[in-house]
Amino acid sequence: VKGHLWYIKYPIEGLDNTDITVATTRPETMLGDTAVAVHPDDERYKQLVGKNAILPLVGRKIPIVADEYSDPEKGSGAVKITPAHDFNDFEVGRRHNLPLINIFSEDARIQTENLFKEYEHERFYADTNPERIQTRFAFEPEQFLKPLNNQDRFIVRKAIVAALEERGLIEKIEPNVHTVPHGDRSGVVLEPRLTDQWYVDAKKLAVDALEAVKDGRTTFVPKNWEKTYFDWLENIQPWCVSRQLWWGHQIPAWYGPDKKIFVAKSEEAAIAEASAHYGRKVVVKTRDESEPKERVIDILDQRHSLKTGKDREISIIRDEDVLDTWFSSAIWPFSTLGWPDQTPELKRYYPTSVLVTGFDIIFFWVARMMMMGLHFMQKERPTAPSSQWIPFHTVYIHALVRDERGAKMSKSKGNVIDPLHLIDDYGADALRFALTRMAAQGRDIKLSETAVASGRNFVTKLWNAARFAEMNGAARAAKFDPKSAKETLNRWIVGETARATKEVTAAIDTYKFNDAANAVYRFVWSIYCDWYIELAKPVLTGADGAAKTETRATAAFVQDEILKLLHPFMPFLTEELWRLTAEQGAKREGLLTLAPWPRLEGLENEKAEAEIGWLIDLVSAVRSVRSEMNVPASAQVPLVLVAGKETEARAGRWDEALRRLARLSEITFAAKSPAGSMQLLVRGEIAAMPLKGVVDLAAERVRLEKELKKV
Repeated sequence: VKGHLWYIKYPIEGLDNTDITVATTRPETMLGDTAVAVHPDDERYKQLVGKNAILPLVGRKIPIVADEYSDPEKGSGAVKITPAHDFNDFEVGRRHNLPLINIFSEDARIQTENLFKEYEHERFYADTNPERIQTRFAFEPEQFLKPLNNQDRFIVRKAIVAALEERGLIEKIEPNVHTVPHGDRSGVVLEPRLTDQWYVDAKKLAVDALEAVKDGRTTFVPKNWEKTYFDWLENIQPWCVSRQLWWGHQIPAWYGPDKKIFVAKSEEAAIAEASAHYGRKVVVKTRDESEPKERVIDILDQRHSLKTGKDREISIIRDEDVLDTWFSSAIWPFSTLGWPDQTPELKRYYPTSVLVTGFDIIFFWVARMMMMGLHFMQKERPTAPSSQWIPFHTVYIHALVRDERGAKMSKSKGNVIDPLHLIDDYGADALRFALTRMAAQGRDIKLSETAVASGRNFVTKLWNAARFAEMNGAARAAKFDPKSAKETLNRWIVGETARATKEVTAAIDTYKFNDAANAVYRFVWSIYCDWYIELAKPVLTGADGAAKTETRATAAFVQDEILKLLHPFMPFLTEELWRLTAEQGAKREGLLTLAPWPRLEGLENEKAEAEIGWLIDLVSAVRSVRSEMNVPASAQVPLVLVAGKETEARAGRWDEALRRLARLSEITFAAKSPAGSMQLLVRGEIAAMPLKGVVDLAAERVRLEKELKKV
């Protein structure tokens, strides 16, 4: 935000007409200053280190300390230190044992009364030590500060700046653009404020959590996210776990009248612990049970009874704060299984297996689950292998979903894609499949309706393929063994199914879900639908016989395997097709979601692939040439094969399919390619397409020459 940098002169004690200038963006916080810091190597201020500056308007004497936190190149090179209201200043205060003076209320109003209380406190002890007040204050806080008590910080800022200017203590004011934290809900400027909180020694907990990932007990996918995990844990700070909220797990701590703290697992345990400590009856009270004044009187009376031995009831009050949400979430892997009780569920399901989450909560949640799981489960299972202490063996970091241009979705930008609308328009499975196909490791998803529409088209393709199979009697055959297939086409599709299963399984095992989805997409669309069904149509629609029976059973078998492979990506469609196809053929054993994953090892058939693969490659090459050379779709062209006897035999077996799928007028054989033909190389052999009379070769030559010039 655009703000200002005020340069304020602090007089030096004992040196007339000498001051040190500090630069600040929050002049009102000077009321809580307890030191001025300069860099130890800054020659301008070396002679002042160890002396006292006098805080203007307040009179407090504050030391000038040497600390590397001060940047000689920034501002004046001297920085005011307000330990109670700045995170960096707090650390400086700890290093130099500075007092902490709180000048803010909970709603960021300035408490100038604290300055006068501080001064009066020093005066109180002046009776026994007359020099004490002179060592702490150069003068009494100025009276104009009293009416500013409990005023808004920005009102106080104006009053303080005006007073400093009036006294000639403002050296200059510069415009300054700097970072200012604002509340995400209130939108107001946030101020650091010192309060009593509960902390966890996260550095101690981080040791085992770091080691578990370094030694491989837990791995990140993609692996590069381990760096984010390590960076946070290696530089971890004490974890503040108390929150001032209305909901959550309440802090299990009770306070006695003498400020003794009792931390226990339950209220009963806290009472027992307090009773043993005080040696008398103890009850639990809440802060709401009496007025503040009555509560203070009661606490004072309890303290008096503890000193004098007077017999009276002692009350303890539970801390009103609740545990940080991420603290409660950190124990999720085992607390949901009944911990701290040793339940069968805890024994059976801990550790869990894979955590799927986003990169933005690696330190908020993942690291804390690791710390808590290792800490508590090591206590529960001290003799178990260390692999039984971790909460999960794999952390899969998924991508973020952005709009089609790669921008983060935002209501203000108007680029939010509502998944419910996409589901209404295209179906849940289409959306799931589209997201999975784009979920490459380490890359965000650029989601568009076009991608989801493509998923819907795939759903339609699969549904129509299932209808075709049903209409042609392709029903599950009892005890069908795919290894027993005799027809080359059936042996080929069984082998391709095995290959697809192997590819999909390997991709899922390595969390490459986009590769898995794309592999099953290619198999279903390009292999099963485009080629197998097309090549099987003459058999399925032809006369009954052994080949037709086997093809029906094979088609049904492959369809079942497809439903299994697709089920993780399209659970609704595949389960419905599983139910519908159960109405014909052999009885099913249960739901698809409970069916075993396909295991088709040993079904690849290289001989069948060589034959059907050749057929597919040849038809694809002919189609490509027809398209490139602008051969009319209705025109039938001849094909000349310059090949050996094995290829001649294949061409003879698949003559009808070749003519139909490639729109060929005839297939002949020759020792060399005819003149004026387009030559194709298919699996090491030449196939020629004589195009004279079909294509204007002169015009085509001109077109190709133009294309060459562009290269």
